[in-house]
Formats: sequence, C-alpha cells, structure tokens
Amino acid sequence: MTALMPWETVSASKVSSRQLERLVVIYIRQSSMQQVLDHQESTRLQYALVDRAVALGWVADRVLVIDEDLGKSGASAVARSGFQRLVSEIGLDHVGLVLGIEMPRLARSGRDWYQLMELCAISGALLGDADGLYDPADYNDRLLLGLKGTMAEAELHLIKQRMQAGRLNKARRGELSVPLPIGYVRRPSGEAVLDPDEQVQAVVRLVFSKFAEFTTTHALLRCLVDHGIELGVRLRSGPDKGELEWRRPNRMTLQIMLHSPVYAGIYAYGRRRVDARRQQPGRPSTGRVVRGEQEWLVFIPGMLPAYISEETWRANLAQLAADASRSDARGSARAGSALLSGLARCGRCGKRMAVQYHTREKGTVPEYRCSRQVGDYGAARPCQSLAGACADAFVSAQILDALSPAALEVSLRAAEQVEADRTALEEIWAKRLERAAIAVDRARRCYRLAEAENRLVVRQLEKDWEQALADQQRLSEEHDRFVRTRPTCLTPAERAAITALASDIEGLWHAPTTTDKDRKELIRALITDVRLTVQGESERVAVTRTWAGGHTTEDILVRPVARIDQLSNYPQLAARVRALDAQGLTSRQIAARLDAEGFRPPKRIEHFTPNSITTLRRRLRTGARACPAPGRDGLGEHEWRLSDLAHHLDMPEATLYTWIQRGWVASRRDEAPHRLVLIADDAALAELRERRSRPHGYYSRLRWTTPDPLATVPGDDQTASPNL
Repeated sequence: MTALMPWETVSASKVSSRQLERLVVIYIRQSSMQQVLDHQESTRLQYALVDRAVALGWVADRVLVIDEDLGKSGASAVARSGFQRLVSEIGLDHVGLVLGIEMPRLARSGRDWYQLMELCAISGALLGDADGLYDPADYNDRLLLGLKGTMAEAELHLIKQRMQAGRLNKARRGELSVPLPIGYVRRPSGEAVLDPDEQVQAVVRLVFSKFAEFTTTHALLRCLVDHGIELGVRLRSGPDKGELEWRRPNRMTLQIMLHSPVYAGIYAYGRRRVDARRQQPGRPSTGRVVRGEQEWLVFIPGMLPAYISEETWRANLAQLAADASRSDARGSARAGSALLSGLARCGRCGKRMAVQYHTREKGTVPEYRCSRQVGDYGAARPCQSLAGACADAFVSAQILDALSPAALEVSLRAAEQVEADRTALEEIWAKRLERAAIAVDRARRCYRLAEAENRLVVRQLEKDWEQALADQQRLSEEHDRFVRTRPTCLTPAERAAITALASDIEGLWHAPTTTDKDRKELIRALITDVRLTVQGESERVAVTRTWAGGHTTEDILVRPVARIDQLSNYPQLAARVRALDAQGLTSRQIAARLDAEGFRPPKRIEHFTPNSITTLRRRLRTGARACPAPGRDGLGEHEWRLSDLAHHLDMPEATLYTWIQRGWVASRRDEAPHRLVLIADDAALAELRERRSRPHGYYSRLRWTTPDPLATVPGDDQTASPNL
C-alpha cells in the first residue's frame, strides 16, 4: 500500500465515512492516440491512482476505473462516452471521490467543468488530483476548482492559438501540406506535382474541356458515364495508401473538381472554416462553412502545377453560380418550350421573370410573368406579363440573323470540334488498353515466378492471370464497338452533311431533331440578358438585349392582346371607324378599308372580320342597333338574347358564352327556334358587372370549379363561334 504524503494527510481529513461507502472513480484520458502510444508514462501514472485511492481508505473492490476516453480531446463532452458515464454515476449518487492526475483531464470546457462541479456539490462527491482533495460544496475549494477549470480552458485556447499561428505562417509561405485533389500527388520532399499516370491526367483534362462544352455538371456526368470513363483516385489511408484506384464518377466529386482552385495552380488555405453555430450536437454537420474568396486566409497564384488557367477557373465558377436553382440565377437550360427562361428580366423592376405554362388546344404555351412584387410584397397584381411565343419568336429571329454570316465558319468549327472530341476519347481508350496489357503481363510474370510446388499460391495466381486476360478481351471488344460507332476521322460525306446543315441555319433551328434545350443553349451562348417592358397595357413591348460581348440592342415587339381597346392606336382606329360609318359603308367594306390602311386587329389574327367591325361599331354606338326592351321578340321579363346582353355589359359574346357554360349566367332555349335565352334581373346584372370588372386572368389564378370542364370551353382570351 502506498503511504500518504503530508499534504495528502490534510486532504484525507475531508473524507467521511459516507463517502468511503461509495465508489471512488479513477478517470483516465489522453488527448490523442499518438499521445497514448508515445507518452505511456503518463498513462501509467494515471492507472497508479488506484493505489492512491486505496491509501485514502477505499477498498480495492470499490475503485472504478473509467478509461474509455483514451485518445479523445477534452474540449467537449459530446464524443466522450467515459465522461458521460462519470456524470451519470455522480448524478445517481454512487460516487464519493473522483480522482484524476490533473483537473484538465476531466474537462477543458467551462460548461462541462462547472456542470461536473455542481453535480459533485449536490451529491457530496469530492474531486482530487495530484495536489490534493477538494470539496465542491466548500467555498474556498470551489473557488480554487473554478480557477483551475478556467486555466485549463485558457491553456487549451493558447495551445490552439500557437498551433494555428504556426500553421498559418507556414501556409503563407506555401509550404503547408494540404490535401490534394484528383490528378495530383505529393512527393516525399513535400512538393505537389501532377499525377505521373498519363491516363489520370487525360481524364482530368477531359473533365474541364467537356464542362466548357456542356456548361452543366449533370451533362458532364452523363457524358462520362455514357463513355465509361472513370476517375483515378489515389488512396489517402490504409495499407494501400498512395495506390491508384479507378472509381466511377459522381456529381459531388465533379463539383469539387470544378470548384477547386488547385487545378488553376492556386495555393489556397482557409477556404472552409468552422462556424460554432452549425457545429451542434445531434446535427450531421462538421460545422465547416465555405468562405468567399476575399475571406480566404492564403491565396497564392502560380504556386502549383495547373491543368487550366485562372480565367477558366473563374469562368467555371461563374457558370456554376448561374446554373444554380435560385431566383437570382438564370438556372440551367431545361426541356421547357420557353426559350427565354432564365434570361427574361422585367424592365420595370429588374427582377427575373418566371415562366408559367398554360394548356391550350394546340398544346402547352409559355407566359413570362413578373410576380416578385406579389410574392414578396403582397402586391395586388404582378408588374407585367406577356405571351411567351411572340417574345421567343422575336429573339429567335435575331439569333438567326446573327448566325447567318458565320455559317461557313460554324461548319468548319463544328467539324474540328467533333474530331477533337473523338481524338481525346481515343487517347483515353488507348491508355486503358495499355493499362489492361500491363495488368496481363504482371499477372503472367507473377504466375511464372511462383514455385511450381506451392500449388496453394499457383492456383490463385493462375486465376488472377485468367481474370486479367478476360478483362483485356472485354475492354478490347468495347473499344472495337466504340471505334465502329465513332471513328476518329470524319468521312467526306459527314463533312458535307455538316457543311449543308451549317449553310441552312434556319432549317437546322426548326428541325424536329433540334430540341428546345438545344435552342436555349445556343441563345445563352450569344445573349446574356433580355429585358422586356410592356408599354402600359398595349401591344407594344420594348425589348433590350445584352449580347455576350456586352453590346446592347433595343427594339419594339408587337405582342397579341386580348381586347381591341388595348391597342396603342385604338383612338385613331375608333375615329377612323366612326368616319367610315358616317360614309354609310358596311362592316365588310370598313374591314377591307382598315386592312388597306395598315390597321391590325388584336390577338393573333391578321385581318379585321365583318363580325369584329360590327362589334366595334356597336361598342362605339355608331350604326349598331339599340338593345331591345324585355318582352320584345317573344322574350319575357329579365330575358335577353346573347348579343343583346353582351352589348349591354360591354363585353365580347364569346366571353359571355363561357360564363354560361360555367354556370355564372342562367339560361334556357326557345322551343321553336332553339335559340339561347339568358335570364338576368337587376341583381344578376350587378353581379355580372362586378365580375366583368375583375382583372384579366383572375379566374385562371383562382382555379374556379365549373360544372363543365374548361378544356372544351373558349377562354377569355380566345375567340369562339358558338352555334346559337
């Protein structure tokens, strides 16, 4: 039994019989596994505390040793199961004394330390280290324990501060070893160099060249998968550390490669730093947050060998940011029919316009709508909206005009690009075949060098040789299929086909094989921004296009509108109709005269019709007949003909007919002429006028439920000719 030191004799007086009846816990901890292996004397001193507990009066059977936290830091109690077990035993009133070689072994966090002190004070447990025993319930001992806990926490901070200062100083010289991405290795001298394997380098260069071509991570991933290209990864740990392993590509790895500044030859340190707010218990996060370039601690261009230039790296970052699915980004080109999706901006508020698709009889049609004011600020109406077909057709015509002079150059560049892509893929295939041949040769030599008598080894080496031969044959067959479908050189017929297609840019644009996604990518290659500004509610739209080089052009687009009074020249049109009506011309004659004078109707029709002129004359109250009084022509009280009620409400007959189909207007049919009779008293008329005053598109947004499906009923912005 170990004898007590003089100071321990004084401390032992604090031990009562009640505490001797409980457990004495020996808590053992070292901060890392390297300390456990290299500093074994410290471990022996901590285990020797068992003898110290026996010398203080405890029975050996009542000594509990907790050594589960060997190799774990005391900065937090989250990952220390031993410390959590200690706290549980104290809370259950099982512990009379907690012994440690020193107080920082228990905890280096003030939160954990004061929690432990409070539990010991409540349960009556003592704390002890090499300096003596302490009673947390005693004021003087509690003051001393608090000071020791504060010093332990400050000591940890100072240690981290010194280590971080040394690490940062070394990083500023570019000498700190940081993990290297795919395509790089580190020599024993510490120098970072390109991977000596030619196939690894070829694949890395192919990744960046294909991203420049496809501009999206998903398209890049699909290209690699379709061609069976794998990424060469150097193992960073384990018995095969440093060995090359081929893995199939994945989205996260490609994103890391495209974001990494190492490929541009830039030595960077401090790109990701720990945010304590995100490093919380129970959350699957390391707490590391990606910082902006201006917040990086070290940025040294030209320090490392590069695969791409710094300008290309920054362009890739800008492309990735533009492809993000956010309201402030244009997003990637998708399969929707709206060609200006992501490019259209509101000319009034400057926000990016959203795309809404509507189903019509002829198919799905897009609409550009600026709804940010509605969603963000609760505005009653969006800034503006317009049909997407007219804007798409207008910009498409501008794109075709811009491409026509460069048709020959486009054809030559296309042929060169096809051959360059096939050559790059062929180089990778050649390296894969060479690697397979090396594997076969290695397996053959291992088999022949083995002792023939050692059949246990020879049988396995024989299987490895056969497997290598099978892999080589399979790879050779895949290469033959690749060459047969994609020869390296273009044939004269293929070159002629490319030239013919390039000479007919418009035909290529409208070809069935050209998808909307292809058209979007071509538009984005030439135009970076399109601002649309509807002039009031008229058919005139100001279009401002910003081209890739920064040049800006402005034009006026004519869009289809729903009503004739939305036309910008409606006052002149109305005056002209009045003048022609005063001359006694019929509706057909007025329509022909207006077409000859250059007037155009709304919507998508090219010429005025006699019916439209009759409706306009009725609205202008020039030559139209007055509304018949109820009771005339066999009608009862509050009964109307369709044309009479439409004129009375100043609305198109087609719209009123849809309201009948939706059940908003009561109606019946005459027995003899089988004509439609509408029923509307004063209250119904007031309700119809209120419904007529609502904004255009109000009903489609509210998704009204009607007895008859709306798919077969003409909408407010469509013409209809019901058989009445």
